[in-house]
Amino acid sequence: MKWITITSPEFLSGEAIFIDKLFSQGLDLLHIRKPDAPLEAYKQLLLKIPEQWYSRIVLHEHFELAEEYKLHGIHLNRRCSVAPNAYHGSISCSCHTIEEVITQKDSKDYVFLSPIFDSISKVGYHAAFSPTLLKQAAVENVIDEKVIALGGITANNIPLVKEWHFSGVALLGDIWKRMSDPQVDEYLNHIRTLL
Repeated sequence: MKWITITSPEFLSGEAIFIDKLFSQGLDLLHIRKPDAPLEAYKQLLLKIPEQWYSRIVLHEHFELAEEYKLHGIHLNRRCSVAPNAYHGSISCSCHTIEEVITQKDSKDYVFLSPIFDSISKVGYHAAFSPTLLKQAAVENVIDEKVIALGGITANNIPLVKEWHFSGVALLGDIWKRMSDPQVDEYLNHIRTLL
C-alpha cells in the first residue's frame, strides 16, 4: 500500500525537518496543501526540504512550481480544479462520492476518497461512507489500485482500509499531531509495517 501524507494547512515550526524524517521513514508521497499561502511561502518551504525528495512531492496550489522544482505532480480540488495547459506530470484529485471516483479515476494517476473515517484535523467532518458501501465499491472494483483513503486515517484503522481494497492511505491530522512526540519514530515505523 502507498503511504501519502498531506501537510498541515498552516506552516509549522520544524516542518521541513519533520518532512525529511517522514521520507526517511518510508513515506511515498507528500502533498503540500497550504490553501492561504502565497507563492513565496511555498517556495521557502520547498527550499528547506532536501532536494532528493522533490520527485515525491505533490502540490495542491501554485502548480507552476511543479515544473520549476521538478516535483512529482499536482492535485486538483475545488479551489484549483484545472491543470495548467501542457502539464505532463502526475495529476491526482479529491473525490467525496463513489460517483466522483467512477468519473475521475480513469483520467487521473490516482484519486483521494474522503472522508473514510471521522476527521482528526477538521472538527465535525464525519465519515461519509458506511462499511457496507465501501465493501460493495471494492467488490465492484470502484475502489482499486488508483483510490487512496483519506479522512481520519490512523494506524488503528489501516487494516480496515486494506480490507476495502484501497491502494493506500493519506494521513494528515494523525501525523502532524505527533510531530513533537518523542515516540514518533516508533509510530511511523509501525505505520510502515501495516502497509
